[in-house]
Amino acid sequence: MGAKVVLCGPPTLLPSGFSVSERPAHARLALPDVDIQTDIDVAIKDADVVMALRLQKERQQGGLLPSLHEYSRLYQVTSERLSKAKSNHILMHPGPKNEGIEIGGDVASGSNSTIEEQVTNGVAVRMALLYLIAQKNRGRIN
Repeated sequence: MGAKVVLCGPPTLLPSGFSVSERPAHARLALPDVDIQTDIDVAIKDADVVMALRLQKERQQGGLLPSLHEYSRLYQVTSERLSKAKSNHILMHPGPKNEGIEIGGDVASGSNSTIEEQVTNGVAVRMALLYLIAQKNRGRIN
C-alpha cells in the first residue's frame, strides 16, 4: 500500500534478522518497506505517524539497557525530535505510557497526539479483531 515502516530502538531491543539486508529474499519481497533503525532522529525524519511503545522497565533490569536515563536521552520522543516529522504527523502510543522515559509529557498531550483516542478505542478494536479472526476460523467469513 506504499507505506514504509521503520522500527527504531536500541540494538538490544530490536528483532534480530529483521533488517532488509539480513532477511532472506522471500521475506524481502513480503516486507519490502520495513527497515530497522537505531537512530531515532533518522527514523522520525519526514514521518507521517510516530508510534512510541512503553519501555518495559524489566528490560533495563535484565541488562538490555545501560540505564533509563541513557534510554531516554537517546530514544525519548520529544518535541524537538518530532519537529523532524511531517508537520501534520500523528503521534500514537498504546498505553500505558511512561512519560519522561519513552515519550515527553508535552508531546503526549500535544495537538498531534491521538494517544487518548487510541487507549479509549483499544479494547473495542482488539475485541472486533478477535471476533473477525474467530469467525474466519469457523469458516463464516472469507
